[in-house]
Amino acid sequence: MGIKKNFVYNSILTASAFLFPLITYPYVSRVLGVTNIGICNFVDSIINYFILFSSMGIGVVGIREVAKAKGNSLRLSKVFSSLWLLVAIMTALMLFILLIATMFIPQLKEYTSLMMIGACKLIGNLFLIEWFYKGIEDFRYITYRSLFVKTAYVICVFIFVRESTDYLIYYVLSAILVAFNAVFNMFYSRNFVRFVWDKITLKEFQRPFFILGAYALLTSMYTSFNVVFLGFTSNVTEVAYYTTATKFHGIILAFFSAFTGVMLPRMSVLVSENKMEEVRHLTQKSFELLFMFCIPLIVFFTFFAPEMIRLVAGDGYEGAITPMRMVMPLVLIIGLEQILIIQLLMPLRNDKAILFNSIVGAMVGLVFNIVLVPIWAAEGSAMVWLVSEVAVLLSASYFLQKQIHLHIPLKKILYALISSFPYILLCWISTFVDGKGILTFVWIILGFSLVFVLINLRTLYPLYMQYKK
Repeated sequence: MGIKKNFVYNSILTASAFLFPLITYPYVSRVLGVTNIGICNFVDSIINYFILFSSMGIGVVGIREVAKAKGNSLRLSKVFSSLWLLVAIMTALMLFILLIATMFIPQLKEYTSLMMIGACKLIGNLFLIEWFYKGIEDFRYITYRSLFVKTAYVICVFIFVRESTDYLIYYVLSAILVAFNAVFNMFYSRNFVRFVWDKITLKEFQRPFFILGAYALLTSMYTSFNVVFLGFTSNVTEVAYYTTATKFHGIILAFFSAFTGVMLPRMSVLVSENKMEEVRHLTQKSFELLFMFCIPLIVFFTFFAPEMIRLVAGDGYEGAITPMRMVMPLVLIIGLEQILIIQLLMPLRNDKAILFNSIVGAMVGLVFNIVLVPIWAAEGSAMVWLVSEVAVLLSASYFLQKQIHLHIPLKKILYALISSFPYILLCWISTFVDGKGILTFVWIILGFSLVFVLINLRTLYPLYMQYKK
């Protein structure tokens, strides 16, 4: 299956991870209230941290190694079995630590029921094996499966979550979502691989598994750790503000993450074949795609943050407005990082540079978390994330400049920023309209779309003609 079809499927898959919660979140946030939403998000951030430890570098190593083994059934089964066993060992260890932490840490013991539900989610993640399907580039299957299960999840949320005390049911449904996906994945995987216990070689994969796992853990020091640290140093209401503020950011970035996810196995193959000119060509296309779509979206969501927060969460979440505006530039910053790290450094197997990038980000994130979050709570967490990602971007750029003489296209960034002026002008004109009803937003979106086409016509037309062929 070609890049274009994989990109479409992976766009749907990645975006659904954010869009489906966005369908339920306006309802759930109003039914459960700020405090109970904050409790669920706080517990879930801790569980996701344990999942991160259990998975280590499987999200990258799994895709990379499975992509290389595709076409050789015995080798593929050997790679799958070895990598799955590594994750199983780490999951068992993390499950034990999670149970101990729940028993002895007061802030966690207070939510024992939710933590036990989260433990089931941790176990389900072991059998999720999304990395395997991305490695064999079977995006069609995982997209259809994901849409089916998530649709059932949305229906269940509207049926069973009816009162503010139903936050336990709400979190049970999120664990069931993981479990059902895992069951489907393990059953379907029998069409491609089987466990070959006598062929397992952990030694071959454990070094990149733990090095890239360290990268993921260190990266979490300025992403998911922010929520955990905020919950311990502030309160669950501030957690609700921060997690609500990052909803739209995640949706926007999801579309570009879909593209980088598709490109990782393809770039790995091109690098292994030493086709560096094609690598550079695809990288430039990635930059163009990022600048083209992200800039207008950043302008729109930054300007209309109050309206978007009110739309998605309702009244009582005004504390999320400023953090949302602070994190919106991350769409561009993280998009650039994904090109440099996921599309280039990872296929180039420069694991040491990747690890160093994450160390830089973790150190900056840890220092700023300690300094800013106790004072400014949710807004401090947003600032920590922004500063840390900038540090990582600069570090990744330095290593790529040394290795393949590739630079961030500063001229294109400047051009994209200058081109954003018409979007800013449209937002400014909207301030003269009394109230911002549905009709106003329709006109603004139509205006943005028209400006987008006019600015990018020279780029869009060749892409359209190429797609028709």
